[in-house]
Amino acid sequence: MPHEMSLITTIAASLALATLFGFSAAKLRLPPMLGYLFAGFVLGPATPGFDADLVLASQLAEIGIMLMMFGVGLHFSIEDLLDVKRVAIPGALVQITLSTTLGAIIGHHFGWPWLTAIVFGLSLSVASTVVLLRALESRHLLDTHTGRIAIGWLVVEDVVMVLALVLLPHLGDLFGDGGTAMPRAALGPALALTLLKLVAFVALMLVVGKRLLPRLLWMVGGTGSRELFTLTVIAIALGVAFGAAKLFDVSFALGAFFAGMMMRESELSHRAAEESLPLRDAFAVLFFVSVGMLLDPATLVNQPLQIAAVVAIILFGKMLIATITVRLLGYPLNTALTMGAGDAQIGEFSFILCALAISEDLMPESARQLVVAGALLSIALNPLLFKAIAPIQAWVRSNSRIARYMEQSADPLAELPMSTDQRLLTDQVVIVGFGRVGRRLAERLRVEGIPFVVADQNRERIEALRAAGVPAVTGDATDPATLIQAHVARAAMMVIALPDSLDARKMIDVAKLLNPKIQCVVRTHNDDEAELLRAERVGEVFMGEQELARAIGEHVVTKMQARAAATIDVI
Repeated sequence: MPHEMSLITTIAASLALATLFGFSAAKLRLPPMLGYLFAGFVLGPATPGFDADLVLASQLAEIGIMLMMFGVGLHFSIEDLLDVKRVAIPGALVQITLSTTLGAIIGHHFGWPWLTAIVFGLSLSVASTVVLLRALESRHLLDTHTGRIAIGWLVVEDVVMVLALVLLPHLGDLFGDGGTAMPRAALGPALALTLLKLVAFVALMLVVGKRLLPRLLWMVGGTGSRELFTLTVIAIALGVAFGAAKLFDVSFALGAFFAGMMMRESELSHRAAEESLPLRDAFAVLFFVSVGMLLDPATLVNQPLQIAAVVAIILFGKMLIATITVRLLGYPLNTALTMGAGDAQIGEFSFILCALAISEDLMPESARQLVVAGALLSIALNPLLFKAIAPIQAWVRSNSRIARYMEQSADPLAELPMSTDQRLLTDQVVIVGFGRVGRRLAERLRVEGIPFVVADQNRERIEALRAAGVPAVTGDATDPATLIQAHVARAAMMVIALPDSLDARKMIDVAKLLNPKIQCVVRTHNDDEAELLRAERVGEVFMGEQELARAIGEHVVTKMQARAAATIDVI
């Protein structure tokens, strides 16, 4: 029987070659991502043999982006977004502005008109969502404060690109060769309408989606059908993303992100994340394959200097801009370097912008090939930048007086005020991390009259605590300077209330170096980590599931004992 094979062959060939080359890359101790990109290159029109359908591949990649952003939203809340607004909004805007300027200067040097050069520069300014999220996940940074900053940064970049994509057709009408005449006065109303649609979408999600989506997920979960639950999760992710794009001119990625963030309000959000994970991974691979398909090797041969300039802007220019910007905003060097490395690549939005610019006669095809080559090389080299963070920090601390000075931030939040009551800094409890667990612990200590000092990387939280009269410092607790400011040398106990315990041992080592007699308490969610920490005798280790089971057990035993006593009394 006859079949339509285009979609099936594209998926089958993409996944098969991605598996083969990804495995080969892993065996060579290279990122599997390189294998996925090479698989796309083999399947693309630039190589002989089978050619995959580029249109279908790009659509499949869009599904991957939607599912990935949906998954991010499931681990992200409105509070997290507001917590990082002071760094994400100005940081992303500064980075986009300066990167666009660098790209525009280079583009004009290539001989393009200024408008074309500006669009070209804008295409180099926005990072790939998939690449950054993969990098954060692989390094267990997604649920950290740095990860939340990166996600907030992505959201701001997404919003800016939405506005750019809406504005570009009007610029094409004004300056393009094939466009129809349009009065310049129409640009203002068009941009205002876009902003109004964006605000309307966000308001709808906050008012309606926050109530409707969690309730819907709860109702479906009550049926007990796993496949129906998974279907509902995927339908919500793709449906909201599609509706956002069609009704509000919002990008698929932004729509899916807000859908996930609203669904996070449901008690079943963790299950939703687990059920959608296999699809997210599979379609993320298809994204990298689709990137490899776009490359024309002739560009690498004919324009090596232009490609080198583009790659230099993406890898080094963007990293330097983001790193300096985050540092100037008062955040530690590690956070700044992580943000710089994460932003030093481009991806899906750059391709979308280039395609639209070409259709509006605002960009030549040669410019798009430079963007594609820059994206391919930056994605391939991006993992090396993350690996370079630790050596850079070590070099900074050992070789550069200026850099050491920069690392010791002059931020007033990184130092306790001189007016702090010394009674609060003697035999106190140092709480590292002021999330849900840290806040509840602090409240209990406050009720009991036990002094405590908070150390957290979130500046907004530290400012709020200082305003409430609580001793608090901002900074990374693995840095001795942060614990020194928290007066850990005079503390009786240190509680690491962070959800990620990977750096717990380093924090404890620093604390015991400053105060050998200090008692340490660590929070963890993993049985293996708990056993390793206990084996190293770092202090008391509490595992969330164990403590929950203990509390439930005590409740059940108390109720059953009361029931038994009541039965005896009746007899």
